[in-house]
Amino acid sequence: MNRNRTSSRKTALSRALTMGIICVNLLTSANPLTAAAASISEAAGLGGPAPKSAAIVIDDFGNNMKGTDSILDLPIPLTVAVMPFLSSSKSDAQDAFRKGREVIVHLPMEPMTGKKSWLGPGVISTDLSEEEIRKRVNAAIDDIPHAIGVNNHMGSKATADERVMHIVMEVLRERGLFFLDSHTNYRSIACREAKKVGVPCLENHIFLDDIHTKSKVIRQIELIGAHNKVHQPCIAIGHVGAKGDITAAALRDTLPRLKDTLSFVKLSELYKSPPPDAGPKSGS
Repeated sequence: MNRNRTSSRKTALSRALTMGIICVNLLTSANPLTAAAASISEAAGLGGPAPKSAAIVIDDFGNNMKGTDSILDLPIPLTVAVMPFLSSSKSDAQDAFRKGREVIVHLPMEPMTGKKSWLGPGVISTDLSEEEIRKRVNAAIDDIPHAIGVNNHMGSKATADERVMHIVMEVLRERGLFFLDSHTNYRSIACREAKKVGVPCLENHIFLDDIHTKSKVIRQIELIGAHNKVHQPCIAIGHVGAKGDITAAALRDTLPRLKDTLSFVKLSELYKSPPPDAGPKSGS
């Protein structure tokens, strides 16, 4: 009798764990094995789930923008996206690297609409020849010290253009860099083209500061936790500039209550990448 009860309990536990794994795999496409392991630990009474990963990227460095110092001094890992060819492009990249931040190129790309003054120099546009696109992407990478990746500044038109994105990804493969799709266009094909040529590609999930109020930015930061319940990991993008100090203050005030459920990481921790400055970049 006791043996039958023990056997029944084991069978019930086995079914519960199996269903837990199935549910986790349905809810996340990022790392099902890790998520399943966390589910098993929790179901077996081995402690609560481990904190989920989230990466914060801050765009628009490179032009002595408001909030630059406040953002760089935040007590979390950050990835800093620096626009090329501007007044403080090189110094911002150097300062970020010196403070332990990862640096990527914030590459100006053609939008569907918007003012040319918002784009900066060296824009990748759909009317350029293949040779000119290659030249501009390489020049932008060369202009930003310590860059290990690229993301798009604006670019709602360019990131939906198959020809342009294929050329961009070929250059990134040659240079050993990854791409972060900022997702300024839900029809972006950036990661599809990256996959074709073997370039690691990540996607932004949340913009933190489209509305410039601290309360709204805090609400967006808190959305990271909600997003992570169905998609792991989560990437969120904020900005320096007019909203820089607001974003920094919102992050600084919100982080303490998120630290038990979210583990903030650098982008390179979300996939395997070569170490920064591991050697000369091809095409330099």
